[in-house]
Amino acid sequence: MKTSALFVGCMFFVAGIVSCRSSQKNMEGFSVDNELDYCRSQAELTLSALPSVDKIPNSIDNGSTEWNYASLGSWTCGFWPGILWYLYEDTRDTLWEESARKVTDLILPFAYRKARSHDSGFIMMTSLGNAYRLTGDRSYRDGLLSAADSLARLYNPKVGTLLSWPNMVEKEGWPHNTIIDNMMNLELLFWAARNGGDRRLYDIAVRHAETTMRNQFRKDHTCYHVAVYDTVDGHFIKGVTHQGLTDDSMWARGQAWAIYGYTLAYRETGDPRFLDFARKVSDVYLERLPDDMIPYWDFSAREISSAEPRDASAASITASALLELSTYVADTDSSAFYRSKAVAMLETLSSPAYHAGTANSAFLLHSVGHMNRNWEVDASISYADYYYLEALVRLKRLESGRSVLANL
Repeated sequence: MKTSALFVGCMFFVAGIVSCRSSQKNMEGFSVDNELDYCRSQAELTLSALPSVDKIPNSIDNGSTEWNYASLGSWTCGFWPGILWYLYEDTRDTLWEESARKVTDLILPFAYRKARSHDSGFIMMTSLGNAYRLTGDRSYRDGLLSAADSLARLYNPKVGTLLSWPNMVEKEGWPHNTIIDNMMNLELLFWAARNGGDRRLYDIAVRHAETTMRNQFRKDHTCYHVAVYDTVDGHFIKGVTHQGLTDDSMWARGQAWAIYGYTLAYRETGDPRFLDFARKVSDVYLERLPDDMIPYWDFSAREISSAEPRDASAASITASALLELSTYVADTDSSAFYRSKAVAMLETLSSPAYHAGTANSAFLLHSVGHMNRNWEVDASISYADYYYLEALVRLKRLESGRSVLANL
C-alpha cells in the first residue's frame, strides 16, 4: 500500500472487507491490531472519497454517509491530519505521510495568525505537533512556537488563566471566561517551553492548571464547563455551563478534558498535585459510568431518560488519558485499575454498537458535539475518531513493552 492507486476502486469491496474483519474480531475478541486495521480501512474510504485536500472531514450526521467539512482554522481542523499522522506512525506507509503533509501544510499558515480563542492547541498539536514529532521538519516546529506565543497573549495574570472565548465577554457577559477544554491547550505551551520557547510559557501553563484546579471544580471533583472571573482583581465569580445539561451537572466531554488535561499537566511538570487531581477527576467519572463504560452526553441526562444520547467522544478521550495515567501511578493495583477501565472502554467502542462499519466511513458512531444547540447529536465526529485511534496506538505501545508516549 505505497501508492494512491490502491485507494481507488470499489468502495463496496473495501466495506465488505471491513465487515468481514469486524465479524472476525467479534468472534475472536478485542484486538488492538484488528482495530487499527479497521481504522486504516475506514480512513482509506474517507480519503478516497474526498473531493479535494482542503475538504477536511469533521462530522457525519446520524443516518448519513456524507462528511461535513471543517473550515481551515476551525478548532476541529487538526483532527483529520492527526489521524493520518497516527496511521503513518503505526504503518510507516509513506502514503499516509504524504496525505498528512498535504493537509498539515494547509494549516501551517494559521500558526502565524493572532489567536482568536483557546483553540490553538487543539488545532496545532494534533496536526503540526504530530507532524514535527514524526518528521522533524523545522517548519512545523517554527509554526508551533509561533502559535504558542500567540496563545499566551490570551493569558490574564490577574486571573491566572487563559481567556477561552473572547467573543463571550460581551455576548454572555463573562468578563474573563475559561472553559475546561482549555486544559488540553496547555500542551502547546508546555511543548513550546521545552523546544526553544520562552520559560514564561511553562509558567503560564502551570498557573492556568493551578487556578483551574482551585476554582473550576466542585467539592466532589466534577467540573464546571465555564469558570467566570472578574478582570479587575481576578476573583472567581461563578461556574456555569454552555454545553452541559445544567450549571451543576457533569458534562461528559468536559470531565474527559479534565482527566486528560491534568494527566498531561503531571507529565509535563512532575508535580504530584496534578497527579493526585487527575486521579480524583478520573475516579468520579468512573464511579458514575453506566455498565457499558460509555457516558451519556451529560451524566445527569440519564435522569431524564435512558434514551438520551451517549457520547463516544468522551469515552475515547478518557480511554486515551487513562492509559497514560496508568503509567504514572506507582501503586500496581491502581495502575492496573486505570488501564483495565481504558481497555473496557475501547472494547465497547470497538463493538458493533459503536463501530461505524458500513454505516459510514468514520471510525465511531454515537458522539455528541453540542446538545443544547442540536449540533452533531448522535453523530460521527472527527475528534472521537482521533482519540480512539490515539488510545489504540497507546495501548499497542504498552502491549509491546514501550512507553505509552512515542519515543520519537
